[in-house]
Amino acid sequence: MNARPTDRLAIAVAQLNPIVGDVAGNAEKARRARLEAAALGADLVVFPELFIAGYPPEDLVLKPAFQAACRSAVEALARETATPGPAMLVGSPWVDEGKLYNAVALLDDGAIAAVRYKVNLPNYGVFDERRVFAQGPVPGPVNFRGVRLGVPICEDIWTEAGDYEDVVETLAETGAEILVVPNGSPYSRAKDEVRLNVSVARVTESGLPLLYVNQVGGQDELVFDGASFALQADSSLAMQLPAFREAVVLTNWSRAGNSWRCEAPIETVAEGEKADYAACVLGLRDYVNKNGFPGVVIGLSGGIDSALVACMAVDALGPERVRCVMLPYKFTSQESLDDAASCAKALGVRYDIVPIAAAVEGFLAALEPAFEKLPRDVTEENLQARARGTILMAISNKFNLMVVTTGNKSEMSVGYATLYGDMNGGFNPVKDLYKTEVFRLSRLRNAWKPEIALGPDGPVIPENIITRPPTAELRENQKDEDSLPPYAVLDPILERLVEGEEPISRIVEAGFDKDTVTRIERLLHIAEYKRRQAAPGVKVTLRNFGRDRRYPITNRFRDPGTPLPQPDETLLRGNGKAGKKEAFDF
Repeated sequence: MNARPTDRLAIAVAQLNPIVGDVAGNAEKARRARLEAAALGADLVVFPELFIAGYPPEDLVLKPAFQAACRSAVEALARETATPGPAMLVGSPWVDEGKLYNAVALLDDGAIAAVRYKVNLPNYGVFDERRVFAQGPVPGPVNFRGVRLGVPICEDIWTEAGDYEDVVETLAETGAEILVVPNGSPYSRAKDEVRLNVSVARVTESGLPLLYVNQVGGQDELVFDGASFALQADSSLAMQLPAFREAVVLTNWSRAGNSWRCEAPIETVAEGEKADYAACVLGLRDYVNKNGFPGVVIGLSGGIDSALVACMAVDALGPERVRCVMLPYKFTSQESLDDAASCAKALGVRYDIVPIAAAVEGFLAALEPAFEKLPRDVTEENLQARARGTILMAISNKFNLMVVTTGNKSEMSVGYATLYGDMNGGFNPVKDLYKTEVFRLSRLRNAWKPEIALGPDGPVIPENIITRPPTAELRENQKDEDSLPPYAVLDPILERLVEGEEPISRIVEAGFDKDTVTRIERLLHIAEYKRRQAAPGVKVTLRNFGRDRRYPITNRFRDPGTPLPQPDETLLRGNGKAGKKEAFDF
């Protein structure tokens, strides 16, 4: 590798959207980015973590054929760097002496100039890297054009100074001048602030400027928001890329005394509820497109959840790829019929009405001998939901459209949903949004549209859908609050139970009724079997159902609701001290 000293370095950030398993496609995307970076005058183009494989590859990365395909793709890209253009810093699985690593390779002058391995492997929340990767040795910097680049990979910047495996500290001590950090950091609410704070801490400790390159795009439940950035050595913001869209952007670095400074664009990043909405749209778009569906079908009931999901689907795919179906029965009000039709018209989608009376009455007639004139109960209500689910799945099969399901996190928490009915579907963009958040995002979308959206401007959800009391309309004059506490009460309890894992006693101390909290905790536990059978959906909160929160279905523990007993330290043999604390990142 050419190691001539330089006082200037042009590094292109390739904030791109790979597809897990599409090794050839990801490599081709890297080639196109290299050409784009060359046109910008880049010396080096940097890609996100495990870009060639796509992130996270999960157990796919254990297949020898997949490992070999990734290695071959990296070697081909390395040979191509003999032609004019920038060097490449690209992430890939890498086998070395029989061990599989999460690696990044520097490709320059037609060769693999250096390889560095990830040291700190996350094993919490949505991450399971210790399951598949070996821990790499603490790395030294990479010499590029006479500049010593430190290349910690994602989690490697989340350890604090003084920790045993402090990669950044080691890099600084061994002469690194700039930290270049490839990342696969998925979105959750306020995540950008958390990343920035962690990066500022590493810059403050090391005195080194930092370039943070993040993946963008949806991968099953996860959405990667991009929002790559750079920090000067004084921790001030030097670059900020947009969230939720691809970008190849040049950063210009110049030596200033004993340090380096970066000149690059600073763009605005969507935050708060706007970021939540954009994440749901991008997650749905990539799930549909990456899995090859031509479009989607949605049961449009006239309620708030299906209206918001239909809006997200149109923003994700465009109205021509979204089909909405109203499935009325005798309990469906004219108000719901009118609201669903108005919403479909505002969105510009195909809208069909398929009555379910014949199907429901057919089921009831078939079951009459078995039911032996037993009184009507939730069984008959569920038959309506299951008739609707069957019809939607038939439309899905006939037209190759994926059914998008519409249950929110409040409903899925307490089991207020019907298996093989309204839970039918391939994906759910609002799965990690509580009901009160569904209302807020609906109002938000009527006043604002994200840059990535393909839907119409202006209000798209009729005001009456937002203001009317929620109802499943499975019996006469039914309201959600007949079965559940008001969502303004339910959702804060659920957040404390799910996201906070708070004991009942503490929730009661915060002002909530003990009987209500105890009931909700019980419903949360017994609905686990339903959630196991639910469609995947976009992760928005810090703790979603599925990858983040993994509870047993068979589980007899219930919080007694009394203050927690203190541990009896006298029963511990020895001093009972814990070892080095776990490093938690996002």
